[in-house]
Amino acid sequence: MNDDKSKNQTSTDFVDIDPLRDTYRQSITHSPAVTRSLEAHKTALLCIDMQYLDAAPDFGVFANAEASGVPVEAQEYYFDRLKYTVLPNVRRLQDAFRARGLEVIHTRIQSLTQDGRDRSPGHKRLGLHAAPGSREAEFLEEIAPIENEIIINKTASGVFNSTNISYILRNMEITGLFVVGVYSNECVSTAIRDACDLGFYVTLISDGCATVTPELQRATIITMKDRYACVLNTDEAIQEIQTVVDA
Repeated sequence: MNDDKSKNQTSTDFVDIDPLRDTYRQSITHSPAVTRSLEAHKTALLCIDMQYLDAAPDFGVFANAEASGVPVEAQEYYFDRLKYTVLPNVRRLQDAFRARGLEVIHTRIQSLTQDGRDRSPGHKRLGLHAAPGSREAEFLEEIAPIENEIIINKTASGVFNSTNISYILRNMEITGLFVVGVYSNECVSTAIRDACDLGFYVTLISDGCATVTPELQRATIITMKDRYACVLNTDEAIQEIQTVVDA
């Protein structure tokens, strides 16, 4: 009887603990190489899909609010978070990276053709389409690319498995990525997982990304943190940049 109680107590102790957290922190998300990458100007800011297709009311996915499949309350939460938290923070990070000569890279959903025949099967099934030159393919003005910044077009959730971004990053000797954008639980988290698996040192900016419900946002942060990415908020990220790069 006492043995059974002991076993039950032991199993309960580990319910809210990630037993591999420290191992991953030391080897992947907080290794000294993360700091060295930033110190050597080999860390880039990756801004994911911040465009009219999926991040603006009355356009693209949200052109018909009722047909979007996202409840009105969820849309209000999403766009409030974008307007008052994410967009200002992304711009602050862009300014911090640009001021120090660090790369700012942008991805967006955009087909190669006007009719979108080159889109991934998943995007075709979802009806996601941003044709070249369309409003849906345009970046939000607040955080749009400036002259000579790299733009990578994709038609799938994962930018690493659907574009040549890895080749481009290797050419520029980029080893670290700070990641922001939408949706946290889809394109953002897919990019983070793939980048981590490919050997990049990844930092997720917790208040620089958004999705359509608080639950999905929290779940994404919990899943990514100390497994695939270091998680920082914008203030912490800028402080790290100032401490390491400006030293």
